[in-house]
Amino acid sequence: MLDIKYIRENLELCKVAAINKNRVVEWEKLLSTDEKRKKLIGKIDVLRTERNTVSQERTAASSVRGKEIKVELKELEEALRAIESEFESLMLTVPNVPDKSVPVGKDEKDNVEVKKWPARNASQSDAGGGEPTKFNFEPKDHIELATSLDLIDFERGAKVGGSRAYFLKNEGAQLELAILMYTFNKLIAKGYTPLIAPSLVKEFTFFGNGQLPWGRDEIYHFEKDNQYLAGTAEVPVTAYYANEVLLEKDLPKKFVAFSPCFRREAGSYGKDVKGVYRVHQFNKIEQVIISTAETSNSLTLHEELLANSEEILQDLKLPYRVLLMCTGDMGEPQVKKYDIETWMPGRKAYGETMSNSFMGDFQARRLKIRYKGKDGTTKFCHTLNNTAIATPRILVAILENYQQKDGSVVVPDVLQPFVGKKIITRK
Repeated sequence: MLDIKYIRENLELCKVAAINKNRVVEWEKLLSTDEKRKKLIGKIDVLRTERNTVSQERTAASSVRGKEIKVELKELEEALRAIESEFESLMLTVPNVPDKSVPVGKDEKDNVEVKKWPARNASQSDAGGGEPTKFNFEPKDHIELATSLDLIDFERGAKVGGSRAYFLKNEGAQLELAILMYTFNKLIAKGYTPLIAPSLVKEFTFFGNGQLPWGRDEIYHFEKDNQYLAGTAEVPVTAYYANEVLLEKDLPKKFVAFSPCFRREAGSYGKDVKGVYRVHQFNKIEQVIISTAETSNSLTLHEELLANSEEILQDLKLPYRVLLMCTGDMGEPQVKKYDIETWMPGRKAYGETMSNSFMGDFQARRLKIRYKGKDGTTKFCHTLNNTAIATPRILVAILENYQQKDGSVVVPDVLQPFVGKKIITRK
């Protein structure tokens, strides 16, 4: 959420930002509602001051006037509650303003590639390279590899869990736990506080993170309990300090959080229905930072989060590229966003594996996360988040890039201690 004062002082900038993010905002209604709200607040303040004066007079006339003020206040306060509700709903439709470095564009076609790692080729037994992995044989996709090696049971997954459900088996299950644990430990060693976050959360966390009101179709909702399943640990972890005031000396707060994640994938019917690239349930390690309201510092932390994810992919020797997302493909709450796409031979293309976002104070305003500065002032925090690793999508890249001609798959060096073997072969 933006500050209404900021919106009024930068109205044209906010209007352009909404257009560039493909969002419609009723600007005139928002501003007129704010005017009504301020006038009501002014009238209420005047009446409350008069009530305090009248209450001290203790005369018959003051008693009568006191009763009149009580009635007037009740009417005005009821009107203010209605206006406040309308004002808040309108404010929730205003997207964040992108950083000047963000390219203007309508969709994913306008994203800008900023990096590939590294610019070299790979043989079938030495996965790695920013350029697509080269094989001296016809590579298989992860579906064929996982089926032949008995790593994923798609058929029984669909039988038990429906569309896009799956069972990870044998070394497939070990690989998933290995990559999660490796990433978790790596970020703990960098000073990030480890969390296992709840996936079942309250509605305010989604409004706070900016997924609502825009992304309701993507979220699983349990009406009876009025609870929701989070699609990322960003949702509960960013809300960790909701309605709290932190101290500047204690910032930044850096978290690495594990959670099961759930997404309805609304609107993706018929897209990536085979395999485990796009599923309803998956596991994820998320990085979340809550920091001071200094944009230059936050942009530095944004690059730190990106570097952490890149380092994990480099440890795995997986080819990838970094994209700077354009305005139309970056999401409503973001000030700046990178995506990392990892090469997947079965797709003959790069596939998104990490997403790295700087939100400014947009989420903190919604969640009321503040900090007291060294100068005694209270400000809203900045928030950032980034996917460290998400499975089983990263398994697609590992299986396909590390496959060998005989159908076996080499286990990445850094994961071998967790899996207990170097090569996965047919049973």
